[in-house]
Amino acid sequence: MEPDTIISLFLGIGLAASVGFRVFLPLFALSFAAYMGVWELNDSWQWIGSLTALITLGVATVVEIFAYFIPWVDNVLDSIAIPLAGIAGTAVVVSTAANLDPVITWTLAIIAGGGTATAIKGANATGRLASTGATGGLANPLVSTLETGAAVTVSTASILVPPIAAILVIIILVVIFRIYRKIRPKSK
Repeated sequence: MEPDTIISLFLGIGLAASVGFRVFLPLFALSFAAYMGVWELNDSWQWIGSLTALITLGVATVVEIFAYFIPWVDNVLDSIAIPLAGIAGTAVVVSTAANLDPVITWTLAIIAGGGTATAIKGANATGRLASTGATGGLANPLVSTLETGAAVTVSTASILVPPIAAILVIIILVVIFRIYRKIRPKSK
């Protein structure tokens, strides 16, 4: 596998993980990077780097971030965002993967991109429900701030230093797995 291919996969998987925190923020980051000429997208995905996509994704990002600060609305958004995260996670990997056969690209995109985004979004939604139940939604703005910060951090790392983003994704998934193991019911 060529180095460009590996770096492009790190970029896509990093952005997919970020989608698990905020659906539109990593898409906006990718759009901005493509618009500024920092990243070259696959031919059929060039539209993401257009001014129209940049503005649309920018507005969607701002709306999404602020909507997550409203208790109970954030829980409703999570129910919508879980399937959207899978789709967006798949899309960012497909749009960035370089020099791969389409079958391999789509397989990696669905499993690594969509799977990573859905796992992280599902864990976040569960955490938000727990926060809502424990605090009546009062702690949800703090949870939202942390999630947005994680999305910004992972998106920025993905675009500027994709191998670091890949390491962050592994750390995030390990943390989620460990939390899941602690809270799952024990079998007798």
